[in-house]
Amino acid sequence: MTPHQIDLVRDSWRRFAPPPPDAAIAFYHRLFELNPDCRSLFGATDLAHQGCKLMRMLDEIVRLLDQPQALIEEVARLGTRHAAYGVRDSDYGSVGAALLWTFEQQLGPAFDEETRAAWAEAYLLVARVMWRAVGRATGEFPVMVRAG
Repeated sequence: MTPHQIDLVRDSWRRFAPPPPDAAIAFYHRLFELNPDCRSLFGATDLAHQGCKLMRMLDEIVRLLDQPQALIEEVARLGTRHAAYGVRDSDYGSVGAALLWTFEQQLGPAFDEETRAAWAEAYLLVARVMWRAVGRATGEFPVMVRAG
């Protein structure tokens, strides 16, 4: 990511923070609309609690965007955990699309095309690191799906 893209992501994250309590719930509902199979990954999970964890992780990712080594280490661990939960390669695209949709809904016009592209790049970076960590752990590298 370029320094300008990192600035766009951070500026929009500051506008988003603290995330409205319903933002994470909206994210999960959108995810389940886009990919109904993802619903089974959450079972009886409290989505409000899960949403808090999601927002904390996004906050950490945004903080580490200009620290590649630390970001890679954190996100690789995240990828390995998510694989153990049953996340499939095909789920990455719908997660990215739901995330971008959530920012668009919450930020409105402030989530312009340039900011959207910066977030898409950030998500693609995170998803690739997660995917590669799982591939290294399993020895399998299936085709990566791009975010919406």
